[in-house]
Amino acid sequence: MKQVFRSKLAWVFGWAWIVFAAWNAWDLISRGSMPSALIAGAVLGVITVFVGLLALRPAIISEEGGIRVRNPLRTAYVPWSSVDQVRVSNAIVIVAGDTTIRCWSPQPSARERAKAVRRANKAQAQAQAQASDQRQHDAAAAGRTHADWVAQQLSEMAVLRKRNASGAISMSWSPVAIAGLAAVVTLVVVTIALA
Repeated sequence: MKQVFRSKLAWVFGWAWIVFAAWNAWDLISRGSMPSALIAGAVLGVITVFVGLLALRPAIISEEGGIRVRNPLRTAYVPWSSVDQVRVSNAIVIVAGDTTIRCWSPQPSARERAKAVRRANKAQAQAQAQASDQRQHDAAAAGRTHADWVAQQLSEMAVLRKRNASGAISMSWSPVAIAGLAAVVTLVVVTIALA
């Protein structure tokens, strides 16, 4: 069972940008005139590649045999049996023996963390006033960010799926990401040469 964890807001923004970029690329091709269309296309291409790398690519994918972490340029795979700890600081960090993998998405922002602490304090005060077990649980949950929830889910999956672990810890460069960067560099060089 595959489950994908990512920043929903970044994903929506990324696809909105892709639609915007496609519309503008069509407009540049159909109505643009050289060299201004080439310059605008190069700027559009650079921004689009960076949006793709920073907003659409980063994700944590829980697979049957382990966790696949997609960061902008690299992909890491950690089998469930190798996961020692999943913690949250300013990013989700997966510790597997001597290997530490920082995940780009989802990340808790300082604002989100402060909001969660305020919610937790408010819920804790209400729970103490009512002295209910359910209220105590709700108070604890109120102090968590989305990244905290994802880290908890991954930790629980690591315990439950250790028997199903497959593969070894691996890190590799993403050919698609590297190709995108190479295409953008080529486009910028061609634009500078022709403009």
